[in-house]
Order: sequence, then C-alpha cells, then structure tokens
Amino acid sequence: MVEGAVSASRVRGLFKMCLRLHRSLPHAMRSIGDAYVREEFRRHKDVNGEEAKVFLQAWTKYAVTLRTQLDAKGQQNTFGEGLSSSLLDALSEEQITQLYSLYEEIHKDE
Repeated sequence: MVEGAVSASRVRGLFKMCLRLHRSLPHAMRSIGDAYVREEFRRHKDVNGEEAKVFLQAWTKYAVTLRTQLDAKGQQNTFGEGLSSSLLDALSEEQITQLYSLYEEIHKDE
C-alpha cells in the first residue's frame, strides 16, 4: 500500500486508531470489528496508490464516525451508518458476500 502516495506510518496509525476505538465497543462488536479491521488492512496491503487513497479515506471516515458515536454514547445505543440503495447497488458481488457474512456473524446468537 505504500507506493509513494501513502506512508506506512499513516496506514499503521489508522489501523491502530481503529483497534483503539473498538476497545469502547461492546465485547461482541469489538471482536468482530477487530477481526474485520485486521483482515481488510491485510487484504489491501499491496494495492496501488489510487486504491490506497480510497481505502484510507473510507477507513478514516469510519474512525471519525465511530469516534463521534462513541462520544455521544449516552445519547444513542447504535453504531455505524445505514447504506443507501444507490451505494448497495454499486457494491461488487464480493463486497455483498462480505457484508452478508458480517450480518450473519452479528446475528448468529440471536
């Protein structure tokens, strides 16, 4: 991911920030979130510069959103954002499969 456009220290910092933010989540959400972050960062380790920028922008947005939601913890009990139908339509088959796997993991003990 470090093809000149993105520094390794920035990637590591964002990775660590996501894991630190997860410490404030309920246990089940934290374990799923930590595993997902590790897998996504590992999976995108060797992407080109433009893909790395998009990847980091998305994960930075995630970290900012989660931080904001954690700061408002007493006022709400949910985390994340809903997906619009246009965004869902733009997902690849692999992304849809991955999203469904996360959904199943979250709801398997219900």
